[in-house]
Amino acid sequence: MFARAYQIASNYTQPVLISTLRFDGTVECSVGTFVIINPEGWIVTAAHIFDTMIAHQNDAAEIDNYNSLKNNTRSLLGIKGKPVDLKYNPKWVKTYSYWWGADYHGIENIQILKENDLAIGRLTNYKPQFCQQYPVFKKPVNLFMGTSLCKLGYPFHEVNVSFNETNNSFQIAPNALPIPRFPMDGILTREVILASTVPNKYELKFIETSTPGLRGQSGGPIFDTAGNIWGIQSRTAHLSLGFSPKIMIDDKAFTEHQFINVGMGVHVEVILKFLNDNRVKYTLSAS
Repeated sequence: MFARAYQIASNYTQPVLISTLRFDGTVECSVGTFVIINPEGWIVTAAHIFDTMIAHQNDAAEIDNYNSLKNNTRSLLGIKGKPVDLKYNPKWVKTYSYWWGADYHGIENIQILKENDLAIGRLTNYKPQFCQQYPVFKKPVNLFMGTSLCKLGYPFHEVNVSFNETNNSFQIAPNALPIPRFPMDGILTREVILASTVPNKYELKFIETSTPGLRGQSGGPIFDTAGNIWGIQSRTAHLSLGFSPKIMIDDKAFTEHQFINVGMGVHVEVILKFLNDNRVKYTLSAS
């Protein structure tokens, strides 16, 4: 059903690797997804893809303050001359790096809608031939419940990264690339509107799908059998089924709560409004 749509979406769906060096020296790497919108290199993804960047901005002042106190002998001594125990967070983000589908890509003009979990940006050093086919966004009419949709992204793949102190850069393990895509189909179950907790000109509108989004699919497209984008994968919601059977483990009874896991994607209506407001060109379906 989605064979042709998968081929189309594979052109504009790309992986983003987020490498992080923590204050305690721990090196981490997570995988997300983004969509290339047009030949100018504009992309759309989930806002939480940029959480590491934001955390680093927040942690930088605390790290600087810690290092300043640590290097100041007087500040390390209390009133009675006893050493002061400097407090620090081992999980502060010391530095980070984003890899946007190719070694030569950077990103600029980042715009984030945190509450809507939506973000856009523009790839630097982008060559239009990098993407052989750009996406068509579904015109936000006739969004019928029960329509078959597919999510695409990069789950089930571990990327090992090291940090080179000499040149202050991350190094991706040679066997990490390319990252295989993984599609997951389902149907459109509902349109969901949430209450905003802060002033927001954009409605908190999402599409719900009958299958969950997987780790690594965040920021990826939710598209129909024609390859048209209906949403951008945001998260998975866990809905209680309302019954909790008893199970026995080692002669002990436990209550097992039952849930259904559904996908939540940023609604195409919100995406298009955000693109319009930022004057980003895109292609819209006829119907």
